[in-house]
Formats: sequence, C-alpha cells, structure tokens
Amino acid sequence: MIIRTPRRLHLGLIDPSASLGRRFGSLGVGIKGGYEVKIVESEKLEIKAEGEDAETIARTVKRMNLKYNTGVNFLIEVRKGIPRHVGLGSTTQLTLATALGIAKLRNLKVSVEELAKALGRGRNSGAGIYTFKYGGFVLDGGVGRGIPPLIVRKEFPEDWAFLLVIPELKPGPDEEEERPVMSEMVGRADVAMEISHRILLGLLPALEERNIRSFGEHMSAIQRLVGKHFEAYQGGEFREDIRAILEFLCGKTYGCGQSSWGPAVYGLIRREEFQGLSAEVVDFLREQGIGGTIELALPNNNGAEIMGENVFLERLIKSVGG
Repeated sequence: MIIRTPRRLHLGLIDPSASLGRRFGSLGVGIKGGYEVKIVESEKLEIKAEGEDAETIARTVKRMNLKYNTGVNFLIEVRKGIPRHVGLGSTTQLTLATALGIAKLRNLKVSVEELAKALGRGRNSGAGIYTFKYGGFVLDGGVGRGIPPLIVRKEFPEDWAFLLVIPELKPGPDEEEERPVMSEMVGRADVAMEISHRILLGLLPALEERNIRSFGEHMSAIQRLVGKHFEAYQGGEFREDIRAILEFLCGKTYGCGQSSWGPAVYGLIRREEFQGLSAEVVDFLREQGIGGTIELALPNNNGAEIMGENVFLERLIKSVGG
C-alpha cells in the first residue's frame, strides 16, 4: 500500500506555563507535499530510506511490534520525504504513516490517536497528529493526561495558500535537543491570555468568514506573542537568522510566521498571487546572500491518504496523460 501524508505548518503554542492546568495547546495547518511511503509484507524487515527517516521507521516498527505484536516482516520505502528539522513536522508524519500502514496490513482496529499515544507523539503538540488525520486547520486543547484533545478542526480555504520559504540555514533542534527546553520552559500567563483572545475572537471568526486579511493579521500577532514565550531560547520573538526574511514576508503577504523552531517561514497569500510574490522573494534572498527553496504550499484538507499501489499507479498514469 501507499500512504501519502500532509506536511504541517505550526502556527504556535498557547500556554507553556499551564496557567489553567494544561500545558501548551497548539494550532496548525495541513499543507500538501508530505511523505509518500510504500509498505508491503515481506520475508524480513527491509527499510529503503535515508538517515533519520530510516531510524524513525525502524523505531516505529519495533514499538508497534512491542505494543501490538505486529511482527517486523515489512518492506518500507520512503518514495518522497519531508526535510528533517526545518519545522514541517517530519517525525510525526513519518511515524504515523508507518504505524498506520502496519496497522492496516495487520487488520488492527486502532485509531490514529491511539497509535500516536503508543508511539509517544503529542507530548507538546497535537497539531501534527490532527493534520495527519484530518488535514485543514486544527486547534488542540493542550497536554493533560493523554495526547492533546482536538478542539477545533476547520477546512482551510482552497483559494488561500502559503508562500513557503525554507532557507539554507541552521536546522531546528531534534526531539532530544528540544526535550529539556520544552520541559523546563515557563511561559507568561498574560501572553497566553492574549493569544487565546486572538484565537477565539480573531483568528477563528476570520477563518469562518473567509476574511484573509483579518486571519493574516491575527496569525502574525499570535506568532509574535508566541515568540515571547520562546525569546530566551531563540534570541528574540523569531530566530535571529530568519528575522529579515520574516519581516520581508510580513510586508508582502497577509500575514507571516515561523513554523515551529524553523528555519521554515511562511506568508499567507491568495493562490494566484504566488508567481509575482515569489519573484520578489527570490530577489530578496539573493540580495541577502541566502540560499533556499521557495514554493507554493497549498492546503491539505484531507489528511493522510491510503491507497493500493495499483490505484496509485493508475492515478499517476492519468496525471501524466493529462
């Protein structure tokens, strides 16, 4: 079978201080262009993937076997990936894709949430879990006793998109490097209150009314507020090395942000605006002496897709023929 995942843009964490008893609370958006993973039965475990992708798959296979006695005889091949440690949720997407594929092959009746809990996902954020399952815009209710519960899930407008920039700069921390920061950090309750206010009476109404200007305004404000929680760890509201790119995007788009620890940054746009704006970003990066990729990131409102390989090939042939 073939499993295709979204990528995840992280729009922020609400309350690291747990001022109401629950830590964090996160919001994110699923975008197209994630992992494409082939999983089939095999006589032995064979992993066709590079570096950390291979390590993530091996770890997931082992944990699935320990938890559900699924065995290890699979051929698992990463045909398309997400860059690691740039802020697009690669570990959660690949972990859940592998686990879900194994569960389907073994006819296990387990939910994505159960798999996520068994595999240690959602310790800080549920955004990756719920963009994997549902796509669209998601908001979770913070960490309590289990994985964060899904509070809001909404379709993201198909005519909206993100101008996504992944600069060739220092990658974000991996999960082991991140763990002590997330466990020790204490956010500001007053900042969490303002973030919550903007989500409830700003971001969500703007999304419901399809008001891109209002949504972008509140998204940018939330991003700057989230940065106040993390400024002691990243040198300011945003990473210092991407600050100039973000300020440029904020001036050219409806709103901007840093996804997770970066270096991926994004600007909210209408889909048809990408070509003109991307040319300006290319010129700006060249002037700054920064390499990287620029792309049109379209919303994924479906979550992960599972299909037989023949169906996948038929679709591919039709797309090429078209």
